Amino acid sequence: MWFLFALGSSVFAALTSILAKLGIEGVSSTLATAVRTVVVLLMAWGMVFITNTQGGLSEISRRSWAFLILSGLATGASWLCYYKALQIGEASKVVPVDKLSVVMTLVLAAVVLHEQFTLKSAAGCALIGLGTLLMVL
Repeated sequence: MWFLFALGSSVFAALTSILAKLGIEGVSSTLATAVRTVVVLLMAWGMVFITNTQGGLSEISRRSWAFLILSGLATGASWLCYYKALQIGEASKVVPVDKLSVVMTLVLAAVVLHEQFTLKSAAGCALIGLGTLLMVL
């Protein structure tokens, strides 16, 4: 089941890139990011209320709060950089570089989360890096 959600994420991420590139024309990238963030905020809280999970808010630990806040800050910084890059660059070049986050995530998962980093993972990272280079040069 996780694979279907991950696949859905990739489809919506692709749509995000194209729709964002079309939407930021003549708009400040910072303002565009803020508009997008409001939409995401409304959608996320809408899903919380639709699924009736708002009661879990009081059960979130301090540690989880800290990491969720840091994750939110990282997301905001990522989106600000992404929209600025999309505004001044070609989507076909910006998106592959953005997807180097896959490589960075695998490395950080090994270092921070102590997840297994195998020869297969290393080969995948190398291929993603090489593919990105080929696409942007």
